Amino acid sequence: MFHQLLTPVGGSLSLSFLVALLPIATVLVLLGILKRPAWQAALAGLAVGLGIAATVWGMPARMAFASALNGAVFALWPVMWIVINALLLYNVAVASGRFDAFRAWVIRHLPNDRRVVLIAIGFCFGALLEGIAGFGAPVAITASLLIMCGFPTLDALVFVLIFNTTPVAFGALGSPVTVLGAVTGLPAPALAAMVGRQLPLLAAILPFYVMALYGGWRSIRALWPMLLVAGLSFGLAQFAASNYLDYTLTDVFAALGSLAVTLLFLQVWRPAEDAEFTISRTPRETPVAVSRPVAAWQGWMPWLIVTAIVIAWTYMKVATVGQQAIHWPGLDKAISITLYHDKPYAAVWNFQPLGTGTAILLAAVITALLVRLSPAEFFRCAVLTIHQIWRAVVTVMLIVALAYVMNYSGLAYTLGLAVASTGHAFILFSPFLGWIAVFLSGSDTSGNALFGNLQVVAARQLHLNPLLFAATNSSGGVLGKMISPQNIATGVSVTDLKGKEGAVLARTFVHSIVLTLVLVVIVIVQQYLLPGMIPAFAASQ
Repeated sequence: MFHQLLTPVGGSLSLSFLVALLPIATVLVLLGILKRPAWQAALAGLAVGLGIAATVWGMPARMAFASALNGAVFALWPVMWIVINALLLYNVAVASGRFDAFRAWVIRHLPNDRRVVLIAIGFCFGALLEGIAGFGAPVAITASLLIMCGFPTLDALVFVLIFNTTPVAFGALGSPVTVLGAVTGLPAPALAAMVGRQLPLLAAILPFYVMALYGGWRSIRALWPMLLVAGLSFGLAQFAASNYLDYTLTDVFAALGSLAVTLLFLQVWRPAEDAEFTISRTPRETPVAVSRPVAAWQGWMPWLIVTAIVIAWTYMKVATVGQQAIHWPGLDKAISITLYHDKPYAAVWNFQPLGTGTAILLAAVITALLVRLSPAEFFRCAVLTIHQIWRAVVTVMLIVALAYVMNYSGLAYTLGLAVASTGHAFILFSPFLGWIAVFLSGSDTSGNALFGNLQVVAARQLHLNPLLFAATNSSGGVLGKMISPQNIATGVSVTDLKGKEGAVLARTFVHSIVLTLVLVVIVIVQQYLLPGMIPAFAASQ
């Protein structure tokens, strides 16, 4: 059994921390500064990670490559299987004219103002898609609609990436919170309640934050009632669902509630017309489509179908039918996690042929049948999807492979231990632990599995609230989502920015840091000034 090393560089935690950062730094520099394509940055990061793991951390090469392969396979299935089928559904909507119909519905029923569309579609509708599919698919779909409404491609991607944060902690029907409870031993409902007392505060300010970026203070003054309604309705619904209802329904409840309340509000209140933000009647950039005039209301058809199918699929536990737990050869329980008292590190790939991706595929097929898309057209949509997404698939496989190498070799645990060893400054760094994990893996679920328990251990050692800091790992992770190469690569897959992911990262990076620092302030207030905001369960720990 390979025992992970925590301080292999001269026995120094500080030096080991700096060396363990090199794979992440490689990805950031190549992607954000040198503007290399995401797959090249991910490949270079993986090469650096493998080299350091095998030489400095002493991980046997066969285990290092086995962990990389395990990560790549997990990235392909279930992660990219979900994204591929979500984009297939998008292409079916485009080819059948339903995407144009959706745009027509937006123009007909919303004020002729791109700023309004940004909030209603980028924020509210995007949150609904995150609850259903996630893994970057909401970014690709909502960005495409914003582009068709006149937004520059880069702006559209940046704005929806920023919006694609607060719903993430409860995505896939609450799986990040469920995993967080499993690894920390804390009750998942209490953790959900705590996350639901952090992220709603961010959700309430996100519409104002993004509007300031797009339209400046003039637009905030003009649209503040709608911004307040959208942000508060989502935040309050997210708080209510996570604290008093079923946390697995939080995203769907909050997104549907916010979307409905915002659309209804816009029927009774409209901003003053502003020619600078008028939507052109001719799309600025239209995806490859077969133009078919259809009723505007039918633009909602694909998204209502997929919402219903995924919710029913999950609650009927269809995904577990035919599930196989594959213990990864040469890796499963062949490594001990030194930081967690030599706990054997499991490496089990749960293959679900009927997972969420298959549910979305079924939704695409049903949509194609209902809109009478011919088999030949459906096949063309599938070919187009593969053409659009293959670079993103390669990128995600490489970046998740790097995440697995860092996890199994011990590099990630060295990073976590270094942060947890900073004394009470840990409060400042705690959100960034989750941020780093999600930057690498693209998944808040994976980030919680990696550092959730470490947050609890550090908090108890420092006499801080363990429930608060376990939840902070998840909340901090969602703010790393906007700079995750996985999320960005999927988002650009249907735009003309393929291969230019670095330009997107360069724009989103500073906002990711700023919003994570806002979370730091929230955590400090909850720990020291308003501890009553923490669920009562923590007091008995």
